[in-house]
Amino acid sequence: MSLLMKNFKFFIKKYLQKTSPVLCTKSLYFRIFRKFLNLEEPQGFNEKIQWLKFNYQHPLIVQCADKYRMREYVNKLGLQHLLPKIHGVWEESSQIDWEALPERFAMKCNHGCCYNIICTDKNQLDKDQAGLQLNKWLVTDYSYNACELHYSKIKPLIICEEFLENKNHILPDDYKFYCFNGQPKVIIVCSEREPNKLDIRREFYDLDWNVLEIGDKPNEQKTKKPDSLNEMIEYATILARSFPFVRVDFYEVDSKPVLGELTFTPGAGLATFHSEEGNRYLGDLLTLPAKYEGDYDSHSEPFPKSIKPLT
Repeated sequence: MSLLMKNFKFFIKKYLQKTSPVLCTKSLYFRIFRKFLNLEEPQGFNEKIQWLKFNYQHPLIVQCADKYRMREYVNKLGLQHLLPKIHGVWEESSQIDWEALPERFAMKCNHGCCYNIICTDKNQLDKDQAGLQLNKWLVTDYSYNACELHYSKIKPLIICEEFLENKNHILPDDYKFYCFNGQPKVIIVCSEREPNKLDIRREFYDLDWNVLEIGDKPNEQKTKKPDSLNEMIEYATILARSFPFVRVDFYEVDSKPVLGELTFTPGAGLATFHSEEGNRYLGDLLTLPAKYEGDYDSHSEPFPKSIKPLT
């Protein structure tokens, strides 16, 4: 494909998202799954995530998808002890005092996915290149990738968090709790993680750690049940109770849960890492709410009155 054609397709996609994000999403959905997206009577998980994307645009979703402002929500629930230590927050890379940072850290942008620089040795880090990459991410609207509109409402920032590892210096597994109508139901474990590596192994379990064969590959059952599973379930339930769907991500460090992030459109509603049967299974777990009449820019109090901090 010529560069001209690639640029033309990018322009059309960007234009469609601005003028008709629904049509843009339908086009993406058809291109990936070779079938039409049904937003009138959505059935599978991917379709229901797409329905929520356009019909449940609550401002709290913007706040909690923001990897920095999510902390306000967690603090209001009295769960600040779950958050990793933060070393700094900046609007541009020129503000970073690299010398003041510890030898290892996780640098990321708050307004999208995969905007991460995992530093295992500050002395080996090309700081100029890292700064250029961070600034490039800061001016990138992540929502253009797959019409995840809530990301376009997040003010881009750079945040630096503590480097998470276990006593044996291995990166912790990532336990992703799929929460439906306020209740965690399914756990996706992402393992064999390495710094800045995208290729990972996924395994699916229920809350009793029974294997769920709903992935696009057989479950290898290599992941041990986390010591803090019951705590994770308890905290995921508290964090999820405001949302029709949210994915709550935890790491386990020295047998204690550490909160990663909250995600509302996993795989952008275009996920191919579960099977067709898995897509139906997950879809059946989600009961769609009434349409939210506001939008991401609503000026009403973003923190629902039904939510009260823990005492």
